[in-house]
Amino acid sequence: MKVWEAHSKEGLDALTLVERPEPQPKAGQVLLKMRAASLNYRDLLTVKGAYGSKQKLPFVPFSDGVGEVVAVGDGITRVKVGDRVAGIFMQTWLEGEFSADKSKSALGGAIDGILAEYVTLHEDGVVHVPEHLSDEEAASLPCAAVTAWNALTTDG
Repeated sequence: MKVWEAHSKEGLDALTLVERPEPQPKAGQVLLKMRAASLNYRDLLTVKGAYGSKQKLPFVPFSDGVGEVVAVGDGITRVKVGDRVAGIFMQTWLEGEFSADKSKSALGGAIDGILAEYVTLHEDGVVHVPEHLSDEEAASLPCAAVTAWNALTTDG
């Protein structure tokens, strides 16, 4: 499969398209065939090395995208093959207060992101996409929409 990797922190022009083996879902994971990704300002800062994250090189950038579930590991109950889903930004921040431990699950930073043909994520780290949104529209929501919601409900 094709995947974009950052081998340096010199920006978007330094991303390299490489071949990797297609991942296979383990127990509790889903395999997504990615259909759309969005570029957040955070993603730009990350590939420039200006975000403050300490990800190891090479890494797969970008946190927000939409994919179709094409395979599931053992024990999956929340999604099924054929579902259209988006990954959540911090894969283990499902509830409660923010913590340093939860920050270690940020897609496209602490862990590989979604700028690949196929991505495996934990089933709890994906959400269904509303049918009325295109893949591109839905791909722009995870970081931006949750940030806006947080500003309105927590800080607003």
